[in-house]
Amino acid sequence: PQEVLTYIAGELGLSEAKVYGVATFYENFSLEPKGKYVIKICDGTACHVRNSTAILDEIRSVLGVSQEHPTTDDMMFTVETVSCLGACGLAPVCTVNDKVHPAMTPEKAREILLNDYLTFGIVMVKANDADGMVAGACHSTADTLRPALQILKTAPGVKLVSAFFVMDTVFKDQGENGTFLFADCGLNQDPTPEELAAIADTSSRSFKSLIGPKPVIAMLSHSTKGSAKHALVDKVVEATRIAHEEYPHLTLDGELQLDAALVPSVAKSKAPGSPVNGHANVLIFPNLDAGNIGYKLVQRLGGAEAYGPMLQGIAKPVNDLSRGCSWQDIVGVVALTLSLIHISEP
Repeated sequence: PQEVLTYIAGELGLSEAKVYGVATFYENFSLEPKGKYVIKICDGTACHVRNSTAILDEIRSVLGVSQEHPTTDDMMFTVETVSCLGACGLAPVCTVNDKVHPAMTPEKAREILLNDYLTFGIVMVKANDADGMVAGACHSTADTLRPALQILKTAPGVKLVSAFFVMDTVFKDQGENGTFLFADCGLNQDPTPEELAAIADTSSRSFKSLIGPKPVIAMLSHSTKGSAKHALVDKVVEATRIAHEEYPHLTLDGELQLDAALVPSVAKSKAPGSPVNGHANVLIFPNLDAGNIGYKLVQRLGGAEAYGPMLQGIAKPVNDLSRGCSWQDIVGVVALTLSLIHISEP
């Protein structure tokens, strides 16, 4: 009921829309006007909503929910969570007093599978009828990623799904014989320091899987070792600190300007003693603006081949394409996806 929603939102200091969204994951949900209510809420395992568990715990707390059935505003509640149901994880289900109110019916699932070939492809991968998927030549990254997250979900131990490009340049004396990994160039718009550190870690794994044995990671900025003062610089400095703390095995340094990351003579002047030492082959950009602009500059003006955006952190290989891709780009991403499938096979 509206009064319950208003009460919970007020107690949590959240908007009613936020509470409603977390409680129902943007699907229809209603209660009878009177009676004792058992509210079952999707646990979020297939919904990729940050902090959903914490907010649901707070909702329980606000309602006074425990093992017993306490009273709130003369209405009896207990709140439980259920795993997402539907066609291969396509949608959550909410129940009231054990009466199922599915967000996804078998008929609706069938309609989606018959008309949305992105979802159909992901379900094929989920069912092991396909080993991976490449899409995006005619779809946005968001449209490609959504069914992958809902149905395949993230790989074990991965904190964040991100996107990278494999950049094959003509500068064979740099990177790994001219090849670099750029991240994140297609997904996370303004990653936090913790997220940048996680992107660096997953990017190092992707580099070793696809390019070479030794990733050398530069956390990029418009500043090198304190040459500029700004909140954007502070973010990269903090991301570097977190990466050193949580992923001490990485060869990584920051904050570095691009020339200090790639040119040994500049590195010697701007960042003496840096473990990167001008030999970076993995470039971690501070935000999506920098990453997206950076890879396109290298591609369009530098003559590099750009393969991606490749998605890292999904449970099975799913890779995206730019809508400006050529047929050669498609072939390249398919080949890289096949490499990932081969590596992931037991």
